[in-house]
Amino acid sequence: MTRLTHTVTVAPLDRGWFEEAAGTLVDLLDGSRARADGSVLLADGRAVAGLRLLKGRHLRAGARYGEAPEPVKPGADGRVPAGSGTSGTADGPARPGTAGAADGSARPGTDGAADGSARPGTDGAADGLARPGTAGAGAAGGSSGPGASGGVPAPGPSATVGAVVLRAWRPAHSVEVESRVAEDGLALRLKVRLSEPRRPRALGLSLSGHRPAGGSLYRFSGRGAADLAAWWAAVDRLPSALPAARPPVTARAAHRLAKARLTVTPHPADDGSWRISVVLSVRGRWLLRPVGAVALFFARRPVERGFREAVENAAAQWNTALAELTPRHGEALRVEIADALTETEQAKTVPGGPTDAGGPTDPWGPADIGGPEAR
Repeated sequence: MTRLTHTVTVAPLDRGWFEEAAGTLVDLLDGSRARADGSVLLADGRAVAGLRLLKGRHLRAGARYGEAPEPVKPGADGRVPAGSGTSGTADGPARPGTAGAADGSARPGTDGAADGSARPGTDGAADGLARPGTAGAGAAGGSSGPGASGGVPAPGPSATVGAVVLRAWRPAHSVEVESRVAEDGLALRLKVRLSEPRRPRALGLSLSGHRPAGGSLYRFSGRGAADLAAWWAAVDRLPSALPAARPPVTARAAHRLAKARLTVTPHPADDGSWRISVVLSVRGRWLLRPVGAVALFFARRPVERGFREAVENAAAQWNTALAELTPRHGEALRVEIADALTETEQAKTVPGGPTDAGGPTDPWGPADIGGPEAR
């Protein structure tokens, strides 16, 4: 077994400000509403940037959310740029949000298939219709360049498809969300549970991943827990007191060939800052034990150096983030958080799905991401 340890000093986070900010964020989201087009509005009428209700009822168990794509503007010739999720026809400009087929025009919000029309919210595949929320492959190669008809084939295997499913929304008790992401043939599922969101007491998460086309070597899982009440108790000790016996933050990861455990323990310093001790333990499994022991004998120093650098970089990012925070309170804090939620970005990633020559694929099973009208 390999055990790596490193301690860093970071700026302290004010507990009162943290809990007030968490409560303000929960209240803003709890007072939001969803429009018929899926956009989520705060109580003041501003839309939450990049967030759209894809299926279900807003803030109800089972609601599914995703990014809202930016509107695509046609070029000077009336055509939509390639790779934007829309395209023009071979013999004329296309309307925004549509793509023309080789033998005719498509309906708004669809791409025309070679032998028929696609349903709204889908791309037409050369061999048939695509499901809502997915893209049909127009070519065996799955390239992203425009085809002979001027249409842009669906994204290739490197495309990313993601969705966030709300499992529970009880602001006085707990909030649970599940995130699903498929990228480069790897499917990831992350579950997060926050207890007492308005004054967070505990955070739990679980992660699992697999490659649908691979075997057990492409499967892994992990769990983590942060006892925030124990964290605050640890940093409220006297600097001369012994560190907490039980780490407030723990994480475990498992793979067929190895297991890992990570712990994070805080302790107050004399100047008011926090000293954070991070311990990583890695144990090989099966035939990797003797092989890993030999490899670490020769590579221990580079591994230790990489671990220290990773911990120090995380600490530097923490200090930078805290330095940029303005300790506002009350209405000023509410306005700042609301502005951050509604601030638009210049570029958004249009959700799509990896495809192949056989049609759309979904590593999580049948596609059920539809618009609010599909509820």
